Amino acid sequence: MRRLIYISLLSLFSGASFAATPENPPIQNSVFSSGAVYSATASEVNPGAPVISANGYFLQDVNSGKVLASQNPDTKMAPASLTKLMTLYITFEALQANRIHLDDKVTISKAAWQTGGSRMFVRVGDQVPVSQLIQGVIVDSGNDACTALAEFVGGTQPSFVNLMNQQAQLLGMKNTHYVDVTGLPDPNHYSTPRDIGILARAVIVNFPQYYHYFNEKTLTYGNITQPNRNRLLWSDPSVDGLKTGHTDAAGYCLVSSANRNGMRLLSVLLGAPTDADRSQFSENLLNYGFRFFETRKVFSASQPLEQAKVFFGQAKLVPVGVSQDFYVTVPAGQFSKVTTNIKLNTPLKAPLNQGQSVGSVGVLFNGQPVGSEEIVALNPVPRGGVFTRLVSHVKLALGKA
Repeated sequence: MRRLIYISLLSLFSGASFAATPENPPIQNSVFSSGAVYSATASEVNPGAPVISANGYFLQDVNSGKVLASQNPDTKMAPASLTKLMTLYITFEALQANRIHLDDKVTISKAAWQTGGSRMFVRVGDQVPVSQLIQGVIVDSGNDACTALAEFVGGTQPSFVNLMNQQAQLLGMKNTHYVDVTGLPDPNHYSTPRDIGILARAVIVNFPQYYHYFNEKTLTYGNITQPNRNRLLWSDPSVDGLKTGHTDAAGYCLVSSANRNGMRLLSVLLGAPTDADRSQFSENLLNYGFRFFETRKVFSASQPLEQAKVFFGQAKLVPVGVSQDFYVTVPAGQFSKVTTNIKLNTPLKAPLNQGQSVGSVGVLFNGQPVGSEEIVALNPVPRGGVFTRLVSHVKLALGKA
């Protein structure tokens, strides 16, 4: 499983024309110095990033990390219940580390029961499994379930909030600060569309075993059935998550993710005027991304890219490749313009450990660099014997590297 700590894959694309942002101007016809006019083909035409009547948004391909469009991506805003994505992230991490378990029973405290806002409607003294509280956070946006999980995982709410802020820093969420686990209004509780995108992508990539919870449409607890407030789960079969949010200060917010033909996009929308708007605007963003871009896997994890020569080792060659699946996102219909360039550190000298960096592979679009990934040794190469090392010394001295 890939492990995402700091989101940075394929975020460049500065040498080509993509969705309109300050870094990526819209594609236009070009007039050459000769006076001839170049007419763009249909596959090269892009209307530019959508303008949405909301406070901000962030649209990203999950696999490549490519940002397709954004509006006020780094402006600090009230995140409302999108905060709960971090509460869930910390909970998922505790589950993955076996510090807690899905079937652990959580005793509901008075503090959890008294938490205001949206609720799962747990009662003081109830024994609720962790798995059901997770459902309560996602489907019901239950502040009571959120508080119960925070107390169970972190011991106290303040301790859990400390974990949230530490994790935000580790993920590279530079403009985020939490003061509670639910997202109730507070001037010192804020995030940005980009930071929430970083968090949501980390949830998807780091914890795929728990992602199915985000696709659940209803939850019944205590004879009370509540629907998931994410309308796109009902109207768009490609959408399978993630989380809604709303307060008067934040407006209507939605983080949504959709998978169409193996391409997964992530949309973050903050500050829409109405519930219906946040759904429609999010659907518009997803449709834009799927229509004007395509993502393909360039290299598979542990796929040998070539056999590299090794000196001083028990083996003369070592297979090299990337340690994780490597994707690239380009304008739709233009993947034929993608090329790769492998650069190895030379000479390679044993001993080499499996997974040790031995170079890099660059990806170019229209001849311009758009991303790179580290190349590693796919097998270990132990140090060779005296004679092998002597031969290697001679070859290097004669310039036969």
